[in-house]
Amino acid sequence: MHELSLMESALRIATEHAAASGATRIVSLTLRVGALSGVVPEALEFAFDVLREGTAAEGAELHIQQEPVRARCPCSPDELFETSGPVCLCPRCSEPTADIVAGREMDLVSMEVETP
Repeated sequence: MHELSLMESALRIATEHAAASGATRIVSLTLRVGALSGVVPEALEFAFDVLREGTAAEGAELHIQQEPVRARCPCSPDELFETSGPVCLCPRCSEPTADIVAGREMDLVSMEVETP
């Protein structure tokens, strides 16, 4: 379950930034998870529930934004299209493209903290 190590890293980053800003508590975290990232949101939520105990994020909420797969085709380089999987067929020309521009990420997008 790699979600455990991913959440461990996200919490470490969040707690370091919270401490650096003088925050006393993390109220919420928002993560963006791409459809091709291999991350199971439910497993990420479970890992968060387990790992937040005893940290500045204890009692915090986790929000997960699921990012769809978006790709670009040479036939229309200024336009992005959404697709449902790793095989991306351009809706304009029906040719496959490997230029995936979104959908693989897992990012800590934002956090809400409490300061004294």
